[in-house]
Amino acid sequence: MTSIRYQFSEISPENTIFAILSFEGPDRYALAGGLGVRVSELSEALAQAGFETHLFFVGSPDRPEHETDNEERRHLWRCCQGVSARYTAGVYQGEDEKRDEFNRTLPPLLLSQIARPAEQAGKLLVILGEDWHTAEAMCNMSDLLYWQGLRSHAILLWNANSIFGFERIDWTRLQVATRITTVSRYMKRVLWAQGVNALVIHNGIPDRHLETVPIEPVHQLRTILADRLILTKFARFDPDKNWIPAVQAVARLRALGHQPLLIMRGGIEAYGMKVFAEITNLGLRQENIMLEQPTVEEFLADIQCAQGEADVLFCRFFVPETIQRVLYRASHAVLANSSHEPFGLVGLEVMAAQGLAFVGSTGEDYAQHLLNAISMDTNDPNEIVGNLLYLQHHTRVAEELRRIGRITARFYVWPRIIGKLVSKLQYLLMTGGISWPRKDIGP
Repeated sequence: MTSIRYQFSEISPENTIFAILSFEGPDRYALAGGLGVRVSELSEALAQAGFETHLFFVGSPDRPEHETDNEERRHLWRCCQGVSARYTAGVYQGEDEKRDEFNRTLPPLLLSQIARPAEQAGKLLVILGEDWHTAEAMCNMSDLLYWQGLRSHAILLWNANSIFGFERIDWTRLQVATRITTVSRYMKRVLWAQGVNALVIHNGIPDRHLETVPIEPVHQLRTILADRLILTKFARFDPDKNWIPAVQAVARLRALGHQPLLIMRGGIEAYGMKVFAEITNLGLRQENIMLEQPTVEEFLADIQCAQGEADVLFCRFFVPETIQRVLYRASHAVLANSSHEPFGLVGLEVMAAQGLAFVGSTGEDYAQHLLNAISMDTNDPNEIVGNLLYLQHHTRVAEELRRIGRITARFYVWPRIIGKLVSKLQYLLMTGGISWPRKDIGP
């Protein structure tokens, strides 16, 4: 009997189209947290790498339903705009109604606009669903492709960025419909509890984060706060973010005779009231900074006026990336000390800015204690204090952490992560029952 061997094509921009499904996206209306940042940057990086990329998200009702950028390689598709017009506060207002609409309308839209043209052009379609809101839509998409005879021409991935909504997912159906991925080895272990052995594809950061932070404003901030131990913490107000240990560390440093200053930015979550109550109970002095679209210079001027006798400065405004990076570089510690962190994007951004990242020990695969970061094992504020004082007495170690942290960040920029994604897809071509587009190479 004659046997036929097959050669599988290498995935490339010439033969592969990406479609990303997400509740959040790049519109201000849809940009609620880390998910919106992830899908915006991932889709942009794929387009910059030459791939035709389609991002479907619950976008602003006032923007076009479909538009393109990145030399028309990235397509933005705003879903559920009729529903969003009745819920103007943001992407998660009316989320159940939006999710029902998303599940119903997205699969036929993607079929007609993307899947059929891809099959006719002989191209592989990669569909990536993000987080629990898209799980049912991905299952529906798989069913629709199957009944249209197109399922073997597509790879369907579903990615877990967090544990939110896990209790609302039909895991058995999702595993049949998609190959499940996640963003860290820690999340891979979390998913074992659902009977899932996920592929790990890490998060990334844009190349711009590797640009050198301007040193002049860093020096200015350190001069303004010359006698202070500068701590920075930006996070949602959530128990998992370990806000209470952070403010307790400030109190203990002050009790030891130091002059700490915590510069913080939280969200609108109710847990913030507990954080502010703890600041008051500890006898810490808090000042608020309220600015509107400030420049770095305006921010530094406000810091100089506000810091005085304060132990905590709370930024009650959106802090631009330019200011964040100056703070990361100037601080003696940036407290990204979460007790549950699927990936830890802030810690990686701190390292890219040559900051000193104090991270937890869950999803931060990139962090190695006293090599490129401080990786903490507990939520004990004394661990923060002890590590900070150690670095104060071992300044060469601190500088090495900053140097190697920046080197580490280079391995997590999106172009490198896309390379890892493509390698995983190449593996799935060999194992996932995908018939596209293999070539006979003879007996």
